[in-house]
Amino acid sequence: MTFAAGFCEPRRAPPRRTASATLARLMAATATSKKRSPKKKPLTYAAAGVDIDAGDEVVDRIKPIVRRTYSPRVLGLHGAFAGMFKLNGAGKKYKDPVLVACTDGVGTKVKLAAEFKIYDSVGIDCVAMNVNDLLVQGAEPLFFLDYLGLSKLDPANTTAMIAGVAKGCEIAGCALIGGECAEMPDIYAPGDFDVAGFCVGVVEHARLKKQPKPKVGDIVIALPSSGVHSNGYTLVRRIVKDAKLSYTKTYAELGGKRLIDVLLEPTRIYAKAIVGLIDALGSEQAISGMAHITGGGLPGNVCRALGGDVDALISAKAWEAPAIFPFLQKHGGVETNEMYRVFNMGVGYTIIVRPKSAERVMKILRKLGEKPFPIGVVAKGKGDARVMA
Repeated sequence: MTFAAGFCEPRRAPPRRTASATLARLMAATATSKKRSPKKKPLTYAAAGVDIDAGDEVVDRIKPIVRRTYSPRVLGLHGAFAGMFKLNGAGKKYKDPVLVACTDGVGTKVKLAAEFKIYDSVGIDCVAMNVNDLLVQGAEPLFFLDYLGLSKLDPANTTAMIAGVAKGCEIAGCALIGGECAEMPDIYAPGDFDVAGFCVGVVEHARLKKQPKPKVGDIVIALPSSGVHSNGYTLVRRIVKDAKLSYTKTYAELGGKRLIDVLLEPTRIYAKAIVGLIDALGSEQAISGMAHITGGGLPGNVCRALGGDVDALISAKAWEAPAIFPFLQKHGGVETNEMYRVFNMGVGYTIIVRPKSAERVMKILRKLGEKPFPIGVVAKGKGDARVMA
């Protein structure tokens, strides 16, 4: 008999079930339940590769470290959406301020830091690469922000990286008022990371307008580097690989130090010396140009401080390059011109000054803890910096 939907078959007395039939039904139900797949755990952000709790732990860990870089000019709270900085205050009052900004990273030096799990030094490098650029404009560094991208956020390692940035800021005399830490396992290979920074400084407009230009007879004064600094590491790593050198071995040519320790020596920060020099000179028109010696070496950076009518003639005999450079040249078979085009060769910063002010400038720098030395002279030319053997 067929029934239309909405209706049901007439009620009948239920069939009698024996004990054996009931037991069979229970056993069948048990077997069916065993075949069902277990219930999946809910998916979380941490399971996908980003650990929010680890990020929160880092924020708590770095709070006292970051606060050490603060001055009374820093406003707002730690963990805010943006950092705030008061331009005037704490004895500073600018008449016609010009803000100066720059950004930079550390390059493939981070590959060595990641491989050998030495995380703090590249933070100092990051600050140095920015602040030293900023100083060339005659600016006082005010505040710094960092960006850290990595494959996995390990609270201890990440804190070490940021502690390095904070240390660099303390050396530079600027405040670390913000930053970003991005955990991106789909972008970075396990263990890899990168760090970049952003710095803002200030200089009086009047100083910029009165800045003299280099002219024939000016003296080029150098400030020593601490080693390779943060440029040329792709070539460094290739030399080490091709020559089958060991990063962890100590070499007599390097003063008995491990190669990795020499290569990860942090970039020098020249803020104390340059800001102090500018303040000491006051209105004296002694400095006609400055250059941070980064990628491109002396030829590629000193020229940026020149006009189109003069050259800088630099004598390579004026100083002895630190041991790491002849070590790399020997093992890599790199030509001398290429060495000067890639590496700083022991000169991290240059100051071009009027001849009559050269001795006074070097005397001030010595009092500020530097070891300046003259390396060249400005001559008539076309805007080039030439290293003379």
